[in-house]
Amino acid sequence: MTIAALILAGGKATRFGGADKAFVPLHGRPLIAHVLDLLRPQVAPIAISANGDPARFIKFGLPVLPDAPDFSACGPLAGVAAGLAWAKRVNATFLLTMPVDTPFFPATLVADLSPGPSVAVYAGRQHHLVALWPVSFLPALEDFLHRDAKYKVRDALTLCLARPVHFTSSRDPFTNLNSPADLLPFG
Repeated sequence: MTIAALILAGGKATRFGGADKAFVPLHGRPLIAHVLDLLRPQVAPIAISANGDPARFIKFGLPVLPDAPDFSACGPLAGVAAGLAWAKRVNATFLLTMPVDTPFFPATLVADLSPGPSVAVYAGRQHHLVALWPVSFLPALEDFLHRDAKYKVRDALTLCLARPVHFTSSRDPFTNLNSPADLLPFG
């Protein structure tokens, strides 16, 4: 099993006033740097899912994958589809997806989620985008995105038969930092 990883950094960040969430500072460093610090010891290769000018990520030295035009209105599943296509090109069999606003995940995440397909669950809450997707799922995901107008990540995970992996700790390791107020406890 060969695993590649995709940092999902393409959200609109409306609760951050439209700021590029990947570059929102936490402890003086951008969120994406925190995510990379935890991912790099666990998995390679790594890519970034983001639209717009890819040059803003140049200092990270990673491929930047835009959404395919066919799926531009499909939310984060467009990023997952682009990531699966890239993972296939780099001969990976699974793709780990990680939202850029989730900088506190376990240093053992890849091992914990293996074997895939799988999805992280904490305290009964499924974290849909912290998942290990089989690269072979790409054609089924593309078909799903072409025919289903809802584009729910949960439904795509069900379709690929992702098993839930339950995590326990004193705090949610998949906490999303969605607004400036979410950063305050970690300041």
